[in-house]
Amino acid sequence: MAKILRDKSVLVMGLGKFGGGADAALYASKFARKVTVTDLSSREALPQADVLEGKGINLVLGEHRESDFAQCDVLIVNPAIPEDNKFIKKAEICGALVTSSIALFFQECKGEIIAVTGSNGKSTTTSLIYHILSYASKQKCIDGDVFLSGNIGNLPLLETLPQIREKDKVVLEISSFQSEQLDKFGLGPWAAVITNLTPNHLDRHGTFENYCNAKKKLFFNQPEGGVSILNSDDVVSAGWFDELSKTRKTLLCSSKSIPPEITAKFNLPGEANKSNLAAAIAAAEELGVDKVSISNSLPSFKALPHRLELITEKNGVRWYNDSISTTPESTIAGTEAFENPVILIAGGYDKKIPFDEMAKVVSQRAKCAVLIGDTAGKIKELIEKNPKNRCRVHLAESLENACLNAWEEAEAGDNILLSPACASYDMFESFKQRGEMFTQFAERITNDD
Repeated sequence: MAKILRDKSVLVMGLGKFGGGADAALYASKFARKVTVTDLSSREALPQADVLEGKGINLVLGEHRESDFAQCDVLIVNPAIPEDNKFIKKAEICGALVTSSIALFFQECKGEIIAVTGSNGKSTTTSLIYHILSYASKQKCIDGDVFLSGNIGNLPLLETLPQIREKDKVVLEISSFQSEQLDKFGLGPWAAVITNLTPNHLDRHGTFENYCNAKKKLFFNQPEGGVSILNSDDVVSAGWFDELSKTRKTLLCSSKSIPPEITAKFNLPGEANKSNLAAAIAAAEELGVDKVSISNSLPSFKALPHRLELITEKNGVRWYNDSISTTPESTIAGTEAFENPVILIAGGYDKKIPFDEMAKVVSQRAKCAVLIGDTAGKIKELIEKNPKNRCRVHLAESLENACLNAWEEAEAGDNILLSPACASYDMFESFKQRGEMFTQFAERITNDD
């Protein structure tokens, strides 16, 4: 295994917020002559530092040194770092192999990979596929064990490799950045699933077209005999059908095609979640899972943390954590998932994506919107300029104040929904921290009242 790392000097660039860099460094340390990790963050901000040093891994923190990039044989790059970074260019000029954790995983993995990408719903879809396959495996409906990893952050990618056998299935969530890293080596999964495509990460990709093309690469690098699963209700990805179907089996799935008896077993609210379910069913059936097994697995599937997760209820008011919502389209789906009135908490880091359609929906579907973060003013203006606006809008300086404002507005039967439509980086370390703080505030406010 890992011939390209054996006896080499390996440099890992970026530890990352969810431990991907640490996983790469620990994996490389089993084969390489020398492993160095470089990260711009301070040691205090990187709890993994002590563990890495304990394994003999060198740390360069608070800076990047050009000499490290000039002298390494292999550079493993965190997906959040753009390819045009000057230090990456330096390593390439000096002859280093520039790769990534996801590329190393695909090159070494013995099992069958099912990869899920898209703009919204990919974590839920990935988890649904894993849940259905795991149930089928335990019931001996399919062979092998099932693993869940990738961008969902469940298990470390590379450290999991030794456990995976040829008959096993590996379900991965893949970002646009990871898709580009795989494309560099012409790598793709046996099964590729896309949920939908809406503008996202335009601060990195520049245009929606570039963003879509990054996702598309995952499909056009699939091996022969693979299967592509597209959402017929998504205009952009459904438009790939004719081109993809010329070279591989390609399926179109839709929330409208789910049998009623299966829908009745599914607990998650909203049309968007039915679309996620349709994709998961299509993938599971391609792997040999029958509809009875699929149906029997669904009642035990629960909403993921930070994804339309019911936190608490008091005086007839329900609090929902949808902190994973980092696009306007996911906030639209969250808002439309409820029949009862919604008090929306939204706003955050500005990824330079448009909020016009979201503001239109919120102005007519939400009872009230409490806005925070860099984008608050922009969203407020768009909501209030809608001639059919029925939504009261407040600005809040913090998430805690937003929760207090929402509670003051709430009446029995209302749903208070954190669905930000934005990334968290202007106020929080991650969407997880944002969701955890929302949960703390919701529980404290309702307990104090």
